Amino acid sequence: MTEKVLRNKNHGLAVLLGTLFGDVAAIGGIFALVASTGILQVWLQVVLWAVCLGWIIASLFLYSGLRILRPQEALVLTLFGQYIGTLKGEGFYWVNPFCSCINPAAKTRLSQSGDVDKASVNNLTITPQSADGSGNRISLKLMTLNNSRQKINDCLGNPVEIGIAVTWRVVDTAKAVFAVDNYKEYLSLQCDSALRDIVRLYPYDVAPDVDTTGDGVADEGSLRGSSEVVAARIRDEIQSKVQIAGLEIVEARITYLAYAPEIAAVMLQRQQASAVIDARKMIVDGAVGMVEMALERLKESGAVELDEERKAAMVSNLLVVLCGNHDAQPVVNSGSLY
Repeated sequence: MTEKVLRNKNHGLAVLLGTLFGDVAAIGGIFALVASTGILQVWLQVVLWAVCLGWIIASLFLYSGLRILRPQEALVLTLFGQYIGTLKGEGFYWVNPFCSCINPAAKTRLSQSGDVDKASVNNLTITPQSADGSGNRISLKLMTLNNSRQKINDCLGNPVEIGIAVTWRVVDTAKAVFAVDNYKEYLSLQCDSALRDIVRLYPYDVAPDVDTTGDGVADEGSLRGSSEVVAARIRDEIQSKVQIAGLEIVEARITYLAYAPEIAAVMLQRQQASAVIDARKMIVDGAVGMVEMALERLKESGAVELDEERKAAMVSNLLVVLCGNHDAQPVVNSGSLY
């Protein structure tokens, strides 16, 4: 199905003014006929009455063909089940009164911008449609779908909770209406599927011997450290799935990322232990460097001559002082070192 944009329907104001003028003339004709009863011939009165009443009835159909579109809105029109085209752009239009405006997603409300209903169940709510069909307009604006958080196992089997925000818009109204049953529901389901497919390729944090790119070489990709790359892959994955529905995915962003509650405490202890180890390693490296510097300075100055045993004792004492968790308690030796 290829989208056809109707270019020659922007005549709503002219049709409205012409119809109003005809209605005024028809009503004036009716009053004139009532006033001229018995003057005109019967057959002429019947014809004039038929013309006036016929125009008034026909004007009701003419009014029903008027359509007003605001910027970034579209109407998909069908005539007796056949797609005849799409109205796009702001303006006052007139179309065949027997045309129907089709939008299967008109009653669907997602957790996103543009859908203002507060009540929602499982990220999806069905609300009554307006009786005048105004809800059948298709928005061409950028929409942001705030997908609900999902619990997904990463490539190491650890359950994580992740949520994404997807910015999208309709680019082909014919595909959106006729290629899928409901393009909003279709988008929401494809976002869930794509999110699961991509998250399962990455560990939450950097892990050894994990290939996230599929090239057979281990890399340092992770959900926490490679959020931009992960978001880009999620966007491409969603786009490949919704192309058939005439939708464009502009951007996908990770809005929430955390370990699932059942393992969050354990993983926090693991991160704390890793941080303590890194800190201790840095302290030991610094302490060894300071001890080496102290021995070199003493040797250069010649102030104190220390044998190997005394050097070992000095190194031990300095390391205890520099690597300890608490301040050193000084001990005064009043006797000889030997």
